[in-house]
This record gives sequence, structure tokens and C-alpha cells, in this order.
Amino acid sequence: MELTKEQVLDALSNVIEPDLKKSITELNLVQQITIEGNRVAFEVQTANPAMHGRKRMEEACEFAIERVLGKDVDVQVKAVPLESSGENANLRKVLPGVKNIVAVASGKGGVGKSTIAANLAVGLAQAGHRVGMIDADLYGPSVPTMFDLVHEKPGIVEVNGKQYIEPVTNYGVKTLSIGFFADTSQPIVWRGAMATKALNQLFNDAWWGDLDYMIIDLPPGTGDIHLSIVQALPLTGAVVVSTPQEVALADARKGISMFQLPNINVPVLGLVENMAWFTPAELPENKYYIFGKEGAKNLAAELGVPCLAQIPLVQSIRESGDAGRPAVLQENTPVAQAFADFIRSFETQLEVRNSTLPPTQTVKITQQ
Repeated sequence: MELTKEQVLDALSNVIEPDLKKSITELNLVQQITIEGNRVAFEVQTANPAMHGRKRMEEACEFAIERVLGKDVDVQVKAVPLESSGENANLRKVLPGVKNIVAVASGKGGVGKSTIAANLAVGLAQAGHRVGMIDADLYGPSVPTMFDLVHEKPGIVEVNGKQYIEPVTNYGVKTLSIGFFADTSQPIVWRGAMATKALNQLFNDAWWGDLDYMIIDLPPGTGDIHLSIVQALPLTGAVVVSTPQEVALADARKGISMFQLPNINVPVLGLVENMAWFTPAELPENKYYIFGKEGAKNLAAELGVPCLAQIPLVQSIRESGDAGRPAVLQENTPVAQAFADFIRSFETQLEVRNSTLPPTQTVKITQQ
């Protein structure tokens, strides 16, 4: 029987890349196949560059070929390290299969960042996208409350013989938060290293599957968690949230500047002005600019980034968050329309970013 390339690939389809959790043929990791009689030679890329990791991959390929095509086949396989890539989501070790990873940030606390992040995630899911959300605000987790999941706990799922945390799903969004694992009445008192380790578990030890969007709700400010994120993940972009007053705008400016640093270089998709004006329920046409008028919109114009939305300060947004039902789910209300416009602006800017800019690279850790 004359061997063919298709037979070889079919035999190798059962070999799983252990770090990327998918078949090596599905990931197109098998290269330079040559067949001469009963001799088959090829290279296979592996995410583990260590000698023992490459050896295990070679043995797995040899076993798969012999099991399907017979022991008479002379297999010559060479495992080579896989170059990290931000372009192909399937080739990432962290969150493989997630097309777009978007961070929602704020320079200052109390501006409604988590509310914006939750409504963005649910709005994208309502639009038919596959969405996940990670609550990276480890010291003040809010996802369990905002998604009506306070009493829920993540399960365990087994994939390819390995156990993973199974995210909790509501409103079509897969979610994980440190709040699922901690007593809500107890403060989380961790040093930076402990917080980073916990965050990495939400990325690496959970089974997220294939997603169109992963929304990451960052803590306020520019600290350890932010650096850990950009070192671990090639962020597609960032959304920065601010209220209109000057004290919030000063911090929002710093947040945008952090993402634009040359060694970080994460595209800022836009700025969201939250609590842009107050509209009382009994006077729905009135606007009262309690925190100042168009401060974030003007900052966006000054910095050359889009203003994605101006979200009003409305009681129902707060009530929806407290009740665990994001306001974007409301029907035929001005609030729902404001969030719907935000989702459309976000999708447009993301499409522009992906069509005009190269993939973001993770920040490399250098030794001084």
C-alpha cells in the first residue's frame, strides 16, 4: 500500500498538543511531510520548548502513526519549538481559541467600569457572539452580583483527560471571578504575587473553549494586575471608562497613556463617558450635567481616540446591576438604546483595529 499525506495527517489527528489543548493537525502544526516508500518524515511544532516536552511529542506522533498505519512504517519525526503568535488565537498557550481579548479599564475607581464591562459582555452575547468575561478586579469582584450568580460556584469539566474549572454562565456569557471562591463578607488581602497567581488560574486552569470575545474587567488604576495581563495576554484592545469631571479625567488620561506606552502598545479602542448626565424618570427629556458636560468626550477628541458612548446617570442602571440583570437587557428604554449604540460603536472600532493594525504582542519580561 502506497502511503499518502492524507493518511499521515489522519493518523496524527489524534495527537493533542498538551498546552494548546487541540489536535496538532487542527492547529496546522505538522510541517514538511515527505514520504518515500514506507518511510515518513515530518516536523511537528510544540508549545513546550523543553527537551523532554519535544521528546514526548515525538513519541506521541510515532505511536499514532504506527497504531493507524502499522509498525512497518519508518517514522522520522522532529519536534521543534512553536514560535508564539498573537495573530493566530489557536496558537496561544493562554486562552487558545479566543479571537478577541478586550480589557475594560479605568484610571479611577467608582466610575462604573464594571457596569460598562458587564453590559458590553451581555450586549455582545445578545448580538449572537460567543462571549466570556473574567473579573480581574481581585480586590473588589463584582461579576457574581452583576450577573445574578452570587450563590453559584464553578464546576469541574474534564477535557482530554485533564480537569479544568468550568466557568459559570448567565445571559449567554461565560464568567469567572475570584468572588466565586471567596466569602463575600471577607476582604481579600493579598500581596501582588498572590494576586497574580490567582489571576493566572482564571486564565490557565479554566476551560473557555472557542470564543469571539473575552472581556476582562480590570481593577482601577495602573498596577501589578495590569502588568500581569499585558505580559500574559496579547490584548486586542482596551476600552477606558471615565466620568466627565476633571478628577476622573486626569486618571483616565493616565490609563490611556499606560496602554499607549511603546513597550505595552495595546490599541485603545475608545473612551466611554459614563454618568454623562442625569435624567430623572419623571422628566425623561431633561439632562442635568452633574459631573460636568462632555469632559470625557472632549478628552477623547484631544487624545485622538474614539468616544464610544455617553451613558446617562439613570437610576435603572444601578438597580439593574444590583439585581443582577444588566441594563442592556431592558427593552425599548433610553438606557437600552444607549448601550445598544455603545455595542455597535465598539464592534465598528474593533473591526477597524483588526483590519488596520497588526496583532498585539505580549510584553516581554527583561532582566536588567
